[in-house]
Amino acid sequence: MSPALIVLILLAVLAIVVVSMTVKIVPQARAGIVERFGKYRTTLSAGLNIVMPFIDKVRYVIDLREQVVSFPPQPVITEDNLVVSIDTVIYFQVTDPVAATYEIANYIQAIEQLTMTTLRNITGGMTLEHALTSRDQINAGLRGELDSATGKWGIRVNRVELKGIDPPPTIIDAMEQQMRAERNKRAAILTAEGERQSAILTAEGEKQSAILTAEGQRQAQILTAQADRQAQILRSQGEAQAIQTVFQAIHDGNPDQKLLSYQYLQMLPKIAEGDNATTWIIPAELTKALGTLGGTVGKIPVDGGGNKTRVDFDAPIQDDSPEEQDTADAVQEALDAAKAAESPASPSAGQAPAQPETGTPPPPAPPAPEPPKA
Repeated sequence: MSPALIVLILLAVLAIVVVSMTVKIVPQARAGIVERFGKYRTTLSAGLNIVMPFIDKVRYVIDLREQVVSFPPQPVITEDNLVVSIDTVIYFQVTDPVAATYEIANYIQAIEQLTMTTLRNITGGMTLEHALTSRDQINAGLRGELDSATGKWGIRVNRVELKGIDPPPTIIDAMEQQMRAERNKRAAILTAEGERQSAILTAEGEKQSAILTAEGQRQAQILTAQADRQAQILRSQGEAQAIQTVFQAIHDGNPDQKLLSYQYLQMLPKIAEGDNATTWIIPAELTKALGTLGGTVGKIPVDGGGNKTRVDFDAPIQDDSPEEQDTADAVQEALDAAKAAESPASPSAGQAPAQPETGTPPPPAPPAPEPPKA
């Protein structure tokens, strides 16, 4: 190989080295810290940058994006002397690469230690229950302390979150028992309240039921009384019409002695229908008795003074109250007619029955039936 070729190769390599040391490419959201002879000279922004070769050197490349750091659980003593383990998460961002490079040696470790001490100061003045229910208050206080402390380092703390607060196992058991007792208390209170409400509603229902039952009985009694009254009125009207019809039929029929004797004979067998009627006696002077009865009936006037109005059986029964007095008058009139018919008493013993005014002799009495054997 000729010396000229070797020189050319060395010059090419030297040119490549010089170009690589001169041209610096910084990625997006990064910042390069340039030092000249060990002293800070400038900060390179993202993109293509030119520096002096062999004089300037890019010492650090700082990430300007928001970063998330999770710290392991740290033991913290609360105000009521209970040791709890708290782990935190920090969201921060580098705003000044130069300060983050030269003001603090390791800003992540510094943030961790600062978080630990600040967290102990904040939770040391709280009880366990207060700490468990005041996460937002702890996060806000911790963020404020970290942001004020890390500002001179060129770091901004955006957010602080507590991942967990873990009490000791014995405290967890005690808290579970307390929570269980509280829930049992609430359940007992709710059960008692429900039973009270149920008893009130039951009593109210029974009261309403008793009121409705009494009202129903009252209405039923009123309706029953009205029905009884209506039935008695209709029954009285029916009896009055029946009496009026019977007496009117008797007056219109003008019965004689033969009919009455026949009716009398028909009633004789009914006398012996009773269980205790083992012996019955027929009067010896049955013929005379029948004659007397016929003579008596013969004197019944044809017109007894009763009402001659025919009864219409198809006419509806009136239910008006003013007709009750008319019905009572009709019944009384019928009774008076019957008494007037019975007023000519039978002739005294030894006297012959009275002859009719027309001079016609009375009909002969029917022969006396043979008395039944005892």
